Formats: sequence, C-alpha cells, structure tokens
Amino acid sequence: MSSAAGPDPSEAPEERRFLRSSEELSLAQMLQASSLVQRRKQAWGRQSWLDVPSHSVPSTAEAAALERELLEDYRFGRQQLVELCGHASAVAVTKAFPLPALSRKQRTVLVVCGPEQNGAVGLVCARHLRVFEYEPTIFYPTRSLDLLHRDLTTQCEKMDIPFLSYLPTEVQLINEAYGLVVDAVMGPGVEPREVGGPCTRALATLKLLSIPLVSLDIPSGWDAETGSDSEDGLRPDVLVSLAAPKRCAGRFSGRHHFVAGRFVPDDVLRKFALRLPGYTGTDCVAAL
Repeated sequence: MSSAAGPDPSEAPEERRFLRSSEELSLAQMLQASSLVQRRKQAWGRQSWLDVPSHSVPSTAEAAALERELLEDYRFGRQQLVELCGHASAVAVTKAFPLPALSRKQRTVLVVCGPEQNGAVGLVCARHLRVFEYEPTIFYPTRSLDLLHRDLTTQCEKMDIPFLSYLPTEVQLINEAYGLVVDAVMGPGVEPREVGGPCTRALATLKLLSIPLVSLDIPSGWDAETGSDSEDGLRPDVLVSLAAPKRCAGRFSGRHHFVAGRFVPDDVLRKFALRLPGYTGTDCVAAL
C-alpha cells in the first residue's frame, strides 16, 4: 500500500535436488556439485522475480488505482485494508523468523513507524506480533493526528507494547537490544520531507544496523518505480510487498520476499493484469 520448518524460500530447486542426492555421489562429485550449487544459489539470489514473465508489476499510479478500486468499488474500509496488510506483515515476519527457532533476545522486535499509511500498517503489525508472542517495541517519532493512527496507537498502548521516546544514535545499542527491526516509515510516493526530521534521522540509523531488517511494501526512501537509492539506502533482509510488488522490488536482493495480497479480489487481479504466486492453504502471504 500508497519459515518455520520447510525449505528456505531463498533456496533454488537445484539445491534441494542436490541435498537429496548428495549421499550417492563420490567425494569428488560432491565437491563439484557443491560448487555448482553455490554458483547457482548466488545467481538465484541476484535474480529478480520480475525476470519471470508470468508476473506483472503495477506502476505507482496503477497501485494507487488498485487501492481506489478496493475502497470505492468494493467498499473496503481504509482501516480494514490497513488491518489486513498489518496482519499479513506480521505473518511474514513469523515465516522469515519462526518463533521456535529464536532465542529470547531474538524475539524482541523494534517497529519504526512513520506518520503516513505505512506507519499505520506498522502499528497493526506490532500488535499482531505481540499476539504471536514476539516482543515488539515501537518507535513512532512523528505521530499523525489522523484518527486511524490515534486508534491504532491506543490499541498498542492498551496491549502494553512499549513506545520509545527516542532512538539511540549509537547503532550497537540497537543491535544488542533487539533481534530484528521492521521498517514501516515511508510507503510509495512518500517524500522524506513528509515524514519529518526524526523519521529521516531514524532511517540514517537503520542503514547501519547489523541485525535483520524487514521493510513493509518498499524499503523506506526507495523510489517505488526505479528503486533509486537502493544502493545507498536501506538494504532490508526481508521485503513484504502489500497487495502486489512495486516496480522497485526488482532491485531487492535480500533473503526473503513475500507478497501480502490474498485479500485482492480475482476480478481486480485480472483488471490490473496481476498474476501473483498461489497462496498455500489458508496463508495470507506467499513467498516470491
């Protein structure tokens, strides 16, 4: 919006076949196959899902039009869409960082929220992470006066989710205090001047983290169309595309990319020529 057990989404099918058959190979063959797998895995990591012809990607204008279609024609409420996206974002976090595999410290999550719609999604994400038994803390330096933001903030406060009054500029303090960070600062089309100085300073700090970073919809600060600033900006480990991936997702090179768009009706998918991967069972997110 404007894994527990099971194979790692970053693994190529060739790697999984290699793992199944490696016991049958001689040592020399295993070394040769392992080298091939590593080269293919590196290439797989560089390959964009956008290279797959069956996927189509909406422009920023088309993504905004899709959202208007949901709001005006399908009568989705704005709070409803934010709730759907925030819940799905939290589910994506649980798939990338499953609770049973985490130490107590790794369960602590810092959610950094901006004053626009992505920030509202971040507040919902934090609330659901608490329900899923993670330990979220929120940094929300530029609070919106919008009623939806105020309601979502109240919900988090009532659930005893801590809010930081400031973000340490000493990066190592954040690395030591939290297991991962969720970037919910800026969505598509939002300029740094719109989120305020505290948020832009927070982004400068997030660039330096050594703990995993999860970005919602787009990495904050990236151009949604071109992905400009992807080299010098945030480099998230996980990207959760809301409704559908944006064009800048082609520049994403992190470990996991999820799409959270199961709520988009089939007729809307066809209208905007979106051919997204299938969702498994009752999952609300799908790995790309």
